[in-house]
Amino acid sequence: MKKKVKLSPADEQSLIKQLINGDAKAFDYVVSQYHGLMLTVARAIVGEAFADEIVQDAWLSAIKALPNFEGRSSLKTWLLQITSNGAKTRFKREQRQVSLDDGWESVSHDKFDERGHRLDDVLPWDEDTPDALLENEQLRIIIETSFRQLPANQRAMLTMYDMEGLDMSEICNILDISSSNARVLLHRARTTLHHKIEEYRGL
Repeated sequence: MKKKVKLSPADEQSLIKQLINGDAKAFDYVVSQYHGLMLTVARAIVGEAFADEIVQDAWLSAIKALPNFEGRSSLKTWLLQITSNGAKTRFKREQRQVSLDDGWESVSHDKFDERGHRLDDVLPWDEDTPDALLENEQLRIIIETSFRQLPANQRAMLTMYDMEGLDMSEICNILDISSSNARVLLHRARTTLHHKIEEYRGL
């Protein structure tokens, strides 16, 4: 897996100028750094079938919009925002009967303590759990199936925070949601998967 490099603001500005000027090496570098993550986000929101198309469209949109890029977020966040918006639009078009906004509603702040942690039934991941769980093929299939059945917003949140390790603030910018709503989505996704694991174990 290719290591992602965090660019300084000055280096990123230089890279953006190179991209605007059509520098092929700069474009290859950006694709190598961010294409995989863009694909992961698209898959999480809209599923496997349309993910490649979403990401291709996101690259085209980004190239056209680059001259107007204001740098209010990092290049990575900006690219993921474009990907997320495209995936959400496609998801709504493909499944009109399902509202992508279900679960994005504002949540009362009294559900969280002063550090932003849920006060009720918070289920953190055990750092040793993923490898141990995935050794069991049947349980792995249950987890993967349950993950695919999560609402798109919860899949996206779980993917970016728990699987890709993005910062909460960055995810909020990408998905255009508040930190409270992001925590709720993460909580619901984790809770659903934990319950499926407990059902399997007969707990």
